[in-house]
Amino acid sequence: MKVVLDTNVLVSGMMTKGGTCALILDLLSENRLVAALDDRLMTKYRRVCAEPRLHLDAEAVRDFLHFLDDCAEAVTAMPLDAALPDPDDLPFLEVASEAHAVLVTGNKKHFPQKAVGAVQVVSPREFLDMLRLPHP
Repeated sequence: MKVVLDTNVLVSGMMTKGGTCALILDLLSENRLVAALDDRLMTKYRRVCAEPRLHLDAEAVRDFLHFLDDCAEAVTAMPLDAALPDPDDLPFLEVASEAHAVLVTGNKKHFPQKAVGAVQVVSPREFLDMLRLPHP
């Protein structure tokens, strides 16, 4: 299954070992899921994960982002004419649409149904339910 991870899912997974988002990162690392992304998403991942206020383990971030860089499906997304509450979220929707991937986000309200079209947008917990995996 292909997924696009909102930055908040990536950060939460890095911060909370054993949590719902960490389990999703583990599934990616185990090649049980395929991440879809483009340069815009990688740039945002790198920028946000480098925020000193997050206190993320720099080596773990570097290793995981290197893994994504090597193993993710690179997507060239077509621009969408979608009005989102936060325009910075549009690249996530565009990549998910192009890749026919599920968009996993901790902020579903940032992706109103009328704007996302056919893209399935789910919370991390809903995503684990889709996979029929227990929640941590």
